[in-house]
Amino acid sequence: MDLLNDLKWRGIIYQQTDEEGMAELLGKEKVSLYCGVDPTADSMHIGHLLPFLTLRRFQNHGHRPIVLVGGATGMIGDPSGKSEERKLQTVEDVNHNVEGITKQLKKIFNFEGESGAVMVNNYDWTSTLDVVTFLRDFGKYVGVNYMLAKDTISSRLETGISFTEFTYTILQAMDFLHLYQHHDCKMQIGGSDQWGNITTGLELIRKMAPEGSKAFGMTIPLVTKADGTKFGKSESGAVWLDPEKTSPYEFYQFWINTADADVIKYLKFFTFVEKEEIEALETAVQEEPHLRKAQKTLAKEMTRMIHGEEALQQAIKISAALFSGDVKNLTAAEIQQGFKDVPSFTAAADKEINLVELLVEAKISPSKRQAREDVGNGAVSINGERVTDTAYNLGEADRIQGQFTIIRRGKKKYFLIKY
Repeated sequence: MDLLNDLKWRGIIYQQTDEEGMAELLGKEKVSLYCGVDPTADSMHIGHLLPFLTLRRFQNHGHRPIVLVGGATGMIGDPSGKSEERKLQTVEDVNHNVEGITKQLKKIFNFEGESGAVMVNNYDWTSTLDVVTFLRDFGKYVGVNYMLAKDTISSRLETGISFTEFTYTILQAMDFLHLYQHHDCKMQIGGSDQWGNITTGLELIRKMAPEGSKAFGMTIPLVTKADGTKFGKSESGAVWLDPEKTSPYEFYQFWINTADADVIKYLKFFTFVEKEEIEALETAVQEEPHLRKAQKTLAKEMTRMIHGEEALQQAIKISAALFSGDVKNLTAAEIQQGFKDVPSFTAAADKEINLVELLVEAKISPSKRQAREDVGNGAVSINGERVTDTAYNLGEADRIQGQFTIIRRGKKKYFLIKY
């Protein structure tokens, strides 16, 4: 399947500035195109992924992606979707964030060969620009009425918008013009909220580039969930690409817990699984949903892409151990991932402790009577092994790598004992 038909089948195309012209361009030559992200944090989250994965689809078809990190625009702030001004970041904060995001983008793209990705930072061509040059060379070509018609600006007129954020769309338009002039970049893609910024860039190219110059814009739909809740949020908050913020196990679990109503859409949006396999998985969702084949494929593809094969296998191992209760073969590092959000209790490392006393002290059981009953009934396990002796004392042998003991009460209630 050719690129544009594949994008249409996946439901990835939301808006295009010139559908016929874009199809003609992509059909006759390999093009350079870009997508950008502002470094508002030192990690991207999964809400940032779709435009960049779409850019990677272009690369897979031989086109050259230009990946832009907004070191300059990140210091201003896009007013898109905001009801109030963004808090301005320091240069040091922005540079720190650029470094973190750049590492993540390098995992998504191939930077080798003829269609190898190019990484750019708009701070490089914006930071030396003085205000008079900005106003004369760029501001002159963008009318105030034209900017006021943009949704991102008009939606802020009642609550107020500073001149700083008002000019953001011009700064992003300058990026498109610069990349057009210096990297032969003929196309920009972005989320649906970037339509106004993309079209401003095309306006600047039309007025400032040589006559007959032609460029294109395409936006991607907002990712939604079938139940109406916000995509990209887990119980503990945003799902980050940084493994220190969202562990590979948590990342894997987010995708594997996708609802049946959403999983095929997400496979189309986020993975590079081919059409035939996705259609087979769609049939599996309908005929044998309990096997969760589509969810497992989605979780594997996404975790492997962002965190690598080793982290994927570790996430699968933790998931299997938690499901079966056989946790004794987990490493301390795996326990830290898998039991990050379970209730925990810190016990003294220099002495043994009676199991019944521990259950009460750690608030696993509400009383000694209940604790003795739980143990006697076989409802308590230590590191996956059931213990029925109320006189049992936990010692060094019960500590995984000397750091943790995992207590399970009942079938699903886990507790982590730290030393």
